[in-house]
Amino acid sequence: MLTRLNHSRMLRYAGLFTWGMVGFWLFSIFLEPATIQGGAPGEEEAFNLLVGRWLAVYLSFGGVYWWITRSLGQHRRTWFDHVLLLVLTGCAIGVSYFSGSGLGSVLLMVMAGLLPWLLPLRIGVAWLVFSNLAVIPVFVSPPWGMPVLIAAMQSLLYAGFSSFVFVTALVAMQQAQAREEQRRLNAELQATRLLLAESARVNERTRISRELHDLLGHHLTALSLNLEVAGHLTEGRALEHVNQAHTLARLLLTDVREAVSQLRAGGAIDVASALRPLAENVPGLDIQMAIDEPLLLDDPERAQVLLRCTQEIITNVVRHAGARHLWIRLRRERGRILMNAHDDGRGASQVVIGNGLRGMRERLVEYGGELSIDTRPQAGFKLHLALPVSAAAAAASEGVDA
Repeated sequence: MLTRLNHSRMLRYAGLFTWGMVGFWLFSIFLEPATIQGGAPGEEEAFNLLVGRWLAVYLSFGGVYWWITRSLGQHRRTWFDHVLLLVLTGCAIGVSYFSGSGLGSVLLMVMAGLLPWLLPLRIGVAWLVFSNLAVIPVFVSPPWGMPVLIAAMQSLLYAGFSSFVFVTALVAMQQAQAREEQRRLNAELQATRLLLAESARVNERTRISRELHDLLGHHLTALSLNLEVAGHLTEGRALEHVNQAHTLARLLLTDVREAVSQLRAGGAIDVASALRPLAENVPGLDIQMAIDEPLLLDDPERAQVLLRCTQEIITNVVRHAGARHLWIRLRRERGRILMNAHDDGRGASQVVIGNGLRGMRERLVEYGGELSIDTRPQAGFKLHLALPVSAAAAAASEGVDA
């Protein structure tokens, strides 16, 4: 079972387990009312109020932690995640204040496992240190009654434990990112390999068809002409054999031309086989790719443009869109390959053209294609690509637009 859990899942369950163990300690404090600040046995109402407070912040911590870790590392960090992190930190500190114990510092260790995933490194370290220092008044007040310096050392001790959790989570995050980058590179490598194999197949068929046409075709044509001349110069039974040889030469020439035509007709690249590996096993994103079959291109360079554009679309959605689903549709229509892609991410009020989108547009324009983008807040991104299947189709399209 553990082999099926990734780093973020294991950290999540370890945090929930630690949170549960802290609950047992809080329950033991509940059984000893005198250990709680202001909770002497004779002050039942104040005691119940105090217990209600720490129970509320304790349960809130568990609920917020469960929610914020449900898809840890799979989506881009948002301001809402930072708000939840602030609530989580406040709940952990509240547990220490309302229970008069250092159990809140233990929950801060659990929270430290989230900091690398949600904050930049320097801000995460500062957050860890200051959140632990905020517990100093608990150690200074009764029943602890520590001197301020000792209380500060106690808090820094807990901060040291939290830093160990922080570094563990940081390593886990870096490994998860490296694994995702490796998956992306493997998918791109596999797609490129398939495209190169298709291109090699197309080039080989073209070479064979050219050799058949240039060598056999020309020689058979010359043979047929010579046999026709021989037919005019020959008489008797020899003429019958010359005519038969002439007929066979014409039939063989026809067969060669048909073979050359079939080789050239079958020398197209299957775009679908090259694009589908890009949509496989993308963490946190369900990609539905619908491609008309067969979707063939004669030009390997145009197939490469479609491959790079598809890669860029998937990368942008994973890194920036905060989406769970991506739909990609490809079809051939009127001498053009049309691609429509849309996601269910957060969208934007206006389109900001970055290097990725700019590169896509430049590739498409170079081959007579075009790119249009449509987006609205909370409505995701919609991209529409059009790429002529050949230079002739691009010229015809420009002539129609003119």
